[in-house]
Amino acid sequence: MPKTKFAKNTHLLTSHPEGLVVLFFTELWERFSYYGMRAILVLYLVSQTDSSNPGLGWSNAEAIKLYGWYTALVYISCIPGGIIADRFLSNQNAVFLGGFLLCFGHLSLAFQNMVFFYFGLILIILGVGLLKPSISSLVGSLYEENDMKRDQGFTIFYIGINIGAFLASILVGYVGEVYGWHYGFSMAGIGMVIGQTFFFLGRKRIREFKIKKKSTSKYKLTFQEIDRIKLIIISSFILIIFWASFEQAGGLMNIFAYQKTDRFLELINFEVPASWFQSINPFMIITLGFYVSLFWYYLELKKIVNSSIIKIAIGIIIMGLGFIFMFFASLEYEIYGKSSMFWLVLAYLFHTIGELCASPVILSYITKLSPKKLVSSIMGIYFAAIGIGNKLAGMIGEYSEKFDEKTIFIGITIVCVSVGFIVLFFNKKLLKLSHGIDK
Repeated sequence: MPKTKFAKNTHLLTSHPEGLVVLFFTELWERFSYYGMRAILVLYLVSQTDSSNPGLGWSNAEAIKLYGWYTALVYISCIPGGIIADRFLSNQNAVFLGGFLLCFGHLSLAFQNMVFFYFGLILIILGVGLLKPSISSLVGSLYEENDMKRDQGFTIFYIGINIGAFLASILVGYVGEVYGWHYGFSMAGIGMVIGQTFFFLGRKRIREFKIKKKSTSKYKLTFQEIDRIKLIIISSFILIIFWASFEQAGGLMNIFAYQKTDRFLELINFEVPASWFQSINPFMIITLGFYVSLFWYYLELKKIVNSSIIKIAIGIIIMGLGFIFMFFASLEYEIYGKSSMFWLVLAYLFHTIGELCASPVILSYITKLSPKKLVSSIMGIYFAAIGIGNKLAGMIGEYSEKFDEKTIFIGITIVCVSVGFIVLFFNKKLLKLSHGIDK
């Protein structure tokens, strides 16, 4: 009997569509470019103009404000991007066109010129808007409607994202901090070119399950479809709290690592680049993602967990608890003038587990619940919610200079834990809106 169960689990891991490999590596390199640039963006903005590696010399609040607007618009642009993909382009064409915009956008940042800097940011915003909702929709389209491997497929896809993010934080972060910020931006651009090439060469292997669509422009949603869209919107807006907290990683926590953390390793006479802390989260996702996926799968087989909403709520609670460690990091800084690196590692561990509970689940959730005619558009709504969360994250970071960081970190914990338990309380009512799909 144990051998039979093991064989079934092994089969689940080896029977995914071959198109998943293409999308896996395309997204890996796209995220390499995005997270590489994200790892050094705020550090470039706050670095003094007269330093050995000169930046723009902005204040922390100014840098986080730009970071908040940029990351917000990156994801909000997924609404028009998803609509364009559904109505005028196919998902594959949207990914292809978005990839070209991203190549030019990231490479524009390699030039030491403010016009190119802002132009590059605009192109990245437009490129992500086209690519992001469509590539996630393509992953969902590889599976039949009731295929139990769909959630696991999204987790595998999500691990690809984080391999790219991990490599970017290490390579782009090191090159940017040690050799020059614009060299780092150049490396991010090269990564995007690799991803675009991979998609172009492998796009014929992406075989989608074609579900008959009601093609008329006067297509009317059914009562059940309306309820399911409501559930997606509610879930997406619940996750605004998650992303407003989680995205402190690229802003407030990134600056905390850069300015207030003791990063020097005396044993090997080496100072850890601040941007390397951005690699902790993706590294942990790579190492823990498979096991978290199997854990949820086991609980579902045993009927212990019966809905994606529960996973999302638990994810928000766990992620929020991670900020308790940042509270102690701030306390240690106030007492000793520097904070230990281990507080950041512990915080990112909890953030990672919370992310693995919530983020891949909602992507799969959307492809299961959305009317097939509107998957990319509704995926755009979710990414817009991420954008709002990113903007809120920037606003929270801006207030770090007016309020002490301890208050901000413990406040985030209280809000996340409270929201998580409220969602758990209303789980059964929310579950009814899925009309049997979310079991």
